[in-house]
Amino acid sequence: MLIHSASQLVTIAGGPQKGTRFGDLGIIENGAILVRGSNILEVGKSDIMRCKYPNEAQLSANHCAVLPGFVDAHTHLVWAGDRAAEFEMRLEGKSYLDIMAAGGGIQSTVNATRAAEKQTLFRESFARANTIFQHGTTTAEAKSGYGLDTHTEWKQLSVAMHINQTGPLEIVPTFLGAHMIPEEYQQDKQNYVNLLCKEILQKTKQWWEKTNPNKGLPFVDVFCDQGAFDLKQTKQIFNAARELGYPLKIHADEFENLGGASLAADFGASSADHLVKTSEKDIKALAGSETIAVSLPCTPFGLAESTYTPAKKMIDAGCTLAIASDLNPGTAWCGNMQFVISLACRYMGLSPAQAIVAATINAAAAINMQDAIGSIEPKKQADLVILKYADYRQLPYRFAINQVKTVIKKGKVYDGGRIC
Repeated sequence: MLIHSASQLVTIAGGPQKGTRFGDLGIIENGAILVRGSNILEVGKSDIMRCKYPNEAQLSANHCAVLPGFVDAHTHLVWAGDRAAEFEMRLEGKSYLDIMAAGGGIQSTVNATRAAEKQTLFRESFARANTIFQHGTTTAEAKSGYGLDTHTEWKQLSVAMHINQTGPLEIVPTFLGAHMIPEEYQQDKQNYVNLLCKEILQKTKQWWEKTNPNKGLPFVDVFCDQGAFDLKQTKQIFNAARELGYPLKIHADEFENLGGASLAADFGASSADHLVKTSEKDIKALAGSETIAVSLPCTPFGLAESTYTPAKKMIDAGCTLAIASDLNPGTAWCGNMQFVISLACRYMGLSPAQAIVAATINAAAAINMQDAIGSIEPKKQADLVILKYADYRQLPYRFAINQVKTVIKKGKVYDGGRIC
């Protein structure tokens, strides 16, 4: 298939970006892409490519912009129920931590997800997956973390992989057994940490390798913050996970700066996420590492807070910055990466080009997939979006609408959500 007549072919070629290169879109005007099977074979100018490949099936972009499919590097895609009542509580002045202390927050979703039948969990989560795909996300990380026991954590991961096999959205799994201390261990928090390290991680590895024999281990993530796991506990979990061969991620600095970002850099974690209260020391540590800094602007927006990731400081320091949705039922029921790009420009000071890079190739690096997705280059997956408009800058400029006309995943064309 030859996709041609793209007003702007936004290639973002050359790998993850930081420093002065951050925001290099590599645009080919009147661009074209030759797709063979699930991969990109060649890119170039439309007039040259159409002459070179006259017998290929043709798909016109109709002089609209073509971008890599968005990569959402941080979601909590699989859950049951909702927490609409908590939204009302926040409007009455209750903080996120107040709601957690009152028995709401994550534990509320844990209770609903534990009680949900697997079929119900799949149905609700699959609908969310299709919605974010229709808005241009072609690959998404999906965490467990609403089980906090082996049975439900495995149920969440099983549902995530069933979505991966059933629908067009590609899923990258993460085990988040360290999302919070479950209520049954609130009087003996360290015992839960010990259980994770000495038993649950090992059993999860054995279960995963048996049920997903052709896939590498999922990421292990830890919520290192006030009200969750402290720095010492996070280090203990990281050590146990690394010994078992898990790749690592961290939630850090959403509410308090505990040093989690520096710990992630020290351990070579793939990403450190949230990063709202990150100190200059931690920013320097991230800049000197391969760990991707992942900002989640929907979360402070959803909490009606005014403080966002200090993106300018991170860029100036030399961090590799990505953005993601944090799709979850409590603070950010939004998986629309177009809106994430809009927020990143308005509240983090990113240029439209920088925000798009952060949502594609840099986000791909946050889930260790930069060699396969995140840019439009030969040998990479044909994961593409065709916008409704000719200029990529419309993405952050317009908001609260779907600007994606066509999604292409591994060479298959989905127009308006329907496979063609």
